[in-house]
Amino acid sequence: MRVKICGITRATDALAAEKAGADAIGVVLFSDSPRSVAPEKAAEIFAALGPSTARICVSRTDDPAELDEVLALGPTAVQLYCDLPVPPSVAVIRAVADGMPPAGRYDAILLDRSEGTGRRYDLDEARSLVLRSPVPVLLSGGLTPDNVGEAARAVRPYGVDVSSGVEDSPGIKNTRKMTEFIMACRSISP
Repeated sequence: MRVKICGITRATDALAAEKAGADAIGVVLFSDSPRSVAPEKAAEIFAALGPSTARICVSRTDDPAELDEVLALGPTAVQLYCDLPVPPSVAVIRAVADGMPPAGRYDAILLDRSEGTGRRYDLDEARSLVLRSPVPVLLSGGLTPDNVGEAARAVRPYGVDVSSGVEDSPGIKNTRKMTEFIMACRSISP
């Protein structure tokens, strides 16, 4: 199971997540989230990572000019909440709140009903979508080191995404919590 630590605002937290075994690091751009960083800060965070860690840019933008700034960072994937033209060389993760597959191009779906509030997705509904989806599904929303194992065993997603569940405060990650979260994910049998 893939693990994405999202809402990274500091290179030190990105390195701690990577060391703990995260598969992907997410940075938020062009958002009113307290975890949003400027493109220059995102570039610094990405530059600190090793070559095998995926770099995900998360944005609620619907502005093509802002998307161009996001793409200039060279992300592995972009996580978007609307349909914008993204080059085929960059994977698109589309966030959905209601379980309905989005319109437009996407390579994976992120189930997120919380929109940064930590509200959990209904696990039965999430499992149903995983079984129906033609693309990988990532589960997020309200996940913590204490509940991610139960949620992942019930849903069997391709991966999980966490932000507030491993923080001391918005954007400030807790290394122990990240490590425990990743260990809980790795302990799940295929």
